[in-house]
Amino acid sequence: MSQDFGRTRWKRFAVVLAASVAAASAVGVGMAQGALAASFLISGRTFQISADTMTVRGLSIYGMVDVTREGTAVPVTVNGFRRAEISGLCQSVVVPIPVLGPYTLRLTGGDEQRAEARNMFIDAKALDVGQADFTDIDMGVAAGAITKGPVSPGDRQSRYFDPDGVAQQADAARLTDVEVTAVAVSAATLNVPDLSVRLTEGSNECF
Repeated sequence: MSQDFGRTRWKRFAVVLAASVAAASAVGVGMAQGALAASFLISGRTFQISADTMTVRGLSIYGMVDVTREGTAVPVTVNGFRRAEISGLCQSVVVPIPVLGPYTLRLTGGDEQRAEARNMFIDAKALDVGQADFTDIDMGVAAGAITKGPVSPGDRQSRYFDPDGVAQQADAARLTDVEVTAVAVSAATLNVPDLSVRLTEGSNECF
């Protein structure tokens, strides 16, 4: 079946998933061949990711807990994509620099030609979408029964992963006006045409 959802508020869904995770109890894009969302300790700082459009094949959404180097647990919603094409990609993080004040590290690309990712995971604190169009969507599927989208093998082995927790999956999705507040991103491959990285004074985030 196909369903359309206007102005989807993913953070509301994240609250449900966080409760499920509790029951089970980098600055920049983390990217390496075979890297998965639970395979590294996060910095604990949030950063922004935005995109004009994301066309996804194989979507999964489930609750998880990331851990900082100091051992602090950070509940997140993991958004997994088997394959994704991204246009108008932006990623930003504000870095406080002693004496000089805040500076923004901003990465952009995929304007003329779409960026492409495979087995990509975004560990999000909040995700807002202007328009979300799903194909063959399943809501309320058990996290351990996800088949349409990817699940990190590292997550499946984690003590924080609840196989009976509430999850969501879809064969495909088209997302427009995407805004994400994330703590980690990883991908098996990420190709970004016309990549631009700039460090500017002040706060100049993606949204």
